[in-house]
Amino acid sequence: MKVLKFGGTSVGSAGRMKHVAELIADGEAKIVVLSAMSGTTNKLLQISEYIRLGNHTGASDILRELKFKYRNECNDLKIDYATIKPFFAELQKMCLSAYTTQIEKNIVSYGELISTTMMATYMVQQGHDAILMPALNYMRLNSHGEPDFNETERLLRNQLEELGSHRYIITQGFICRNPEGEIDNLHRGGSDYTASIIGALIDAQEIQIWTDIDGMHNNDPRYVEGTKPVHNLSFDEAAELAYFGAKILHPTCILPAKIHNIPVRLLNTMMPEAQGTYIDDHILHGTIKAVAAKDGIFVIRIQSDRMLMAYGFLSRVFEIFEKYCTPIDLITTSEVAVSMSIDNNSQLKSIISELKTLGTVSVESNMSIISVVGDLTPNNSGVEATILSALKDIPVRMISYGGSEHNISLLVSSEHKIPALKALNKSLF
Repeated sequence: MKVLKFGGTSVGSAGRMKHVAELIADGEAKIVVLSAMSGTTNKLLQISEYIRLGNHTGASDILRELKFKYRNECNDLKIDYATIKPFFAELQKMCLSAYTTQIEKNIVSYGELISTTMMATYMVQQGHDAILMPALNYMRLNSHGEPDFNETERLLRNQLEELGSHRYIITQGFICRNPEGEIDNLHRGGSDYTASIIGALIDAQEIQIWTDIDGMHNNDPRYVEGTKPVHNLSFDEAAELAYFGAKILHPTCILPAKIHNIPVRLLNTMMPEAQGTYIDDHILHGTIKAVAAKDGIFVIRIQSDRMLMAYGFLSRVFEIFEKYCTPIDLITTSEVAVSMSIDNNSQLKSIISELKTLGTVSVESNMSIISVVGDLTPNNSGVEATILSALKDIPVRMISYGGSEHNISLLVSSEHKIPALKALNKSLF
């Protein structure tokens, strides 16, 4: 059995839903993970924000817009609006309630609940053997807010057994329940994660991620002309690219697939005949696969003539970041200073305050990480020189190399990101 995930743009209208239904209904048994229709999650977040501000009329106005949109989509699909009407009734009740973070999570979950109900209803109406399997019945988080794989596997197998034999099983991405049984989610991009978790737990033949682009490209097509799809990536290469900026795939998606050695295929809903990108455990030596960029980076530098090389200094630095649950992207050290980059500044003020007890601290913002991914083992000599030569006219602020055999990352000011991407594209590809 395969697991297929379709993103918000893939199911962004009735017409696209019909097209996705055709892709699903090829006769092969599969579990299909759907996101909310594009734009819906943002609308639901707007409703939550109006509720938080006490503007219940504003919340109801946004909900009215959504109702109008979905009535039209149901009409185009020729399914009865009554199938999703109860969801809007519940949302209307929440529009009049007091704000809590739990209310927001409940509201946001309705995007996936509505899209999957529409798809399952449409497919059954078209005569296909399809059934809805609610993710809230099996997808669970642990006390750390991470997927509880053991409990999820137990509940998922129970669900599949209860549903019996059906060719097409439709379920929601992104949403889940926490240990208290409350509605929660896997955060943005979590539908990829849902598909990967399900694929791993059922030992799927393949996990397919369907989006609106024909695979992972060798550079960012938004800024660089003439980019091409990368047809084969290893799990490690794909993970590096996803983490360092390639938007087509969520970084968390790779790990469950890698652990269980389940291939992941990235495909284009709008061009299903395109080859896309195939990700497995095979590494092609002697090649550079792609370049990616990650924005919104902050650089923190700590200088301490007295303490830097002292025993335990770096562990004290790391403890501060751990205390505030802030991961470090890149790190470099010298005899008197250590520099680190982060992409989450929510706890930056507190982190800086504690780091100042260890030395002099400076912070720079508006930075970007440029990552070159591929075979960077010692046997593939000369690649580093090619990369640095390509960037000879661009001020590079930090270089991270050697932590991985698949990635060299360079920090530049965000104003130099696009020239850097173009220069590397010309030099490497």
